[in-house]
Amino acid sequence: MSLIENNSPIQLDEIDNRILKLLQAKSNLTTKELAVKVNLSTTPVFERVKKLERAGYIKRYIAVLDAVKLNKGLMVFCNVTLKEHTRDIGNQFVKDILSLKQVVECYNISGDYDFFLKILVSDMKEYQNFVLDYLGNIKNIGSTHSTFVMGEIKNSYAVPI
Repeated sequence: MSLIENNSPIQLDEIDNRILKLLQAKSNLTTKELAVKVNLSTTPVFERVKKLERAGYIKRYIAVLDAVKLNKGLMVFCNVTLKEHTRDIGNQFVKDILSLKQVVECYNISGDYDFFLKILVSDMKEYQNFVLDYLGNIKNIGSTHSTFVMGEIKNSYAVPI
């Protein structure tokens, strides 16, 4: 569910910060459960959550799925360098990447590479097919460098508050 945001900055107080921390840890807490944890009644907590949503501090609510149980347990980080650097080429690359369901995150970065991709697939064979059938067909990719995750040590979606 996407929330409408107006990105108007608001002054956060300690209770707002506690609400944000709690929702980061467990986004399906009820208003009643939140109210108990921040020691307020439900109406002001409900109003605060709505205010945080409208102001864009809460972007959306999601369920974090287990990739291994869903047979997408091979995580690959792929660095991509483009052959040319024009706005049109960059925009086309982004459009192409957005259409690939295996790419779950994409960042435009500085340094030796232009983009950093996080890719989830079932195994090396599926990754090979992904590279040959999809990534390799994107125009203006100059080079790629893949790194395969052997073990996940820390994975947090939380923003430090």
